[in-house]
Amino acid sequence: MINAVLFDIGNVLVGWNPFAVYDVLIGPDRRHAFFDAVPMFKENERIDLGDDFTEVVQSIAQRYPEWSTEIEIWQTRWADMVSPSIDHSVRLLRALRAKGIPVYALSNFGDQTFGFAQDRYPFLREFDHAYISGRLKMIKPYADIYAHIETDCGFAPDTLLFTDDLPANIDTAASRGWNTHLFTDPQGWANCLISHGLLSESEAQ
Repeated sequence: MINAVLFDIGNVLVGWNPFAVYDVLIGPDRRHAFFDAVPMFKENERIDLGDDFTEVVQSIAQRYPEWSTEIEIWQTRWADMVSPSIDHSVRLLRALRAKGIPVYALSNFGDQTFGFAQDRYPFLREFDHAYISGRLKMIKPYADIYAHIETDCGFAPDTLLFTDDLPANIDTAASRGWNTHLFTDPQGWANCLISHGLLSESEAQ
């Protein structure tokens, strides 16, 4: 029996594609050079762990001044990198909630950046609870954030169903006894929800 369903956010409910934004603004060649020179995704983990968004971006710019213009884009155009909404996944979230099934977010997101995403996509306010790494100061795929959720929600691990697009995040959940689905597309996730008896085929459209 499934007591609660947990959604990752990036590339499950909304896109997460910084490269596309940089390609438009500076071109693919300059983008390749920038990301080869500056470890933006690794640095972004500091934001996901709760460090201040602006302070992190400024600290990167101080260490890589020759790339300051490109680094600034990470902040000024961040909201454009979280795009587009994945509408079928949003419908699945709402269909589950309409049936009274608790639906949680479990996502690596900064505190401030999650607020920005909620402003752009109001459906990100519709979870019964949002477990956001930047607010908890714990991050996937490490076990402490999963253990926190188990304690906080009060449901046994084998009654939780979690979808995420990254295998490492899924592997940790599975190792704790959670039911899991590696997200590749909304229809696959819909089929998973149907197979668990949570939604009918018509409800999962």
